[in-house]
Amino acid sequence: MNTPALPAFDTIRLELQGTVAVITLNRPQRLNAAPPQMFDELRAALQQLPTLGARALLITGEGRAFCSGADLQSRAEAGADTPAETRGARTFRALTQHYSPTMLALSQLGIPVVTAVNGVAAGIGCSLALAGDFVLAARSAYFLEAFVNIGLVPDGGATWMLARQVGKARATEMIMLGERIAAEKAEQWGLIHKAVDDAELMAQAMALAERLASGPTRALGMMRQGLARALSQSYEEALATEAAHQSLAADSADAAEGGKAFLERRKPVFRGL
Repeated sequence: MNTPALPAFDTIRLELQGTVAVITLNRPQRLNAAPPQMFDELRAALQQLPTLGARALLITGEGRAFCSGADLQSRAEAGADTPAETRGARTFRALTQHYSPTMLALSQLGIPVVTAVNGVAAGIGCSLALAGDFVLAARSAYFLEAFVNIGLVPDGGATWMLARQVGKARATEMIMLGERIAAEKAEQWGLIHKAVDDAELMAQAMALAERLASGPTRALGMMRQGLARALSQSYEEALATEAAHQSLAADSADAAEGGKAFLERRKPVFRGL
């Protein structure tokens, strides 16, 4: 079988390890600070995953950081040719045309997502890190909603995610005090899946991604989408969504294999079909 060609990018790296796609934010000299281009390239990479046969996605950062936030220097440079545009207008354009569409695309991805947070995850980088279905963080890593420290407000869906993940009180602490939340504290809060030793981060994250990739991919994709919808749905609407998803899952080859394996008392072999 021919290995599919992987697109090349300037600010991220896309690799395929078996059926696990690995996206590495790749601006280590800037602590992976994210210009709009990085999120455009991230969105383009997400769009490629179905054609690559990826059944799970792992996102991490190169070097000492996961992502230190939006690249404010690049934002300023991007506005150099539009002197009539205010900083607020440039920021609105960057969010609505670059950052937010990528966060939305990630939330709608049809395969499970693991994030391996290898260092600071701040600002939009914090939002990206917490968008994983499973968030693993090195013990030296930390999460920071730094916006209040520079007179801005959270973006990247942070207010939506934090209020649901850790509750209003802790979300308020994070966004209004702008203090670091260490990986172990994040685990205690239920903000992330697990804090692990730095040296074990990538091995454990990949092992989890491979476990997910070997599962019933279609069902897992609908699980993550159903969970996201349930956070804003009524109970009645959630029941309807579950019924629709269950109908699709029941017709899948993986469901047939799962039922057969159960009757034959063996471990199922899922193919993501």
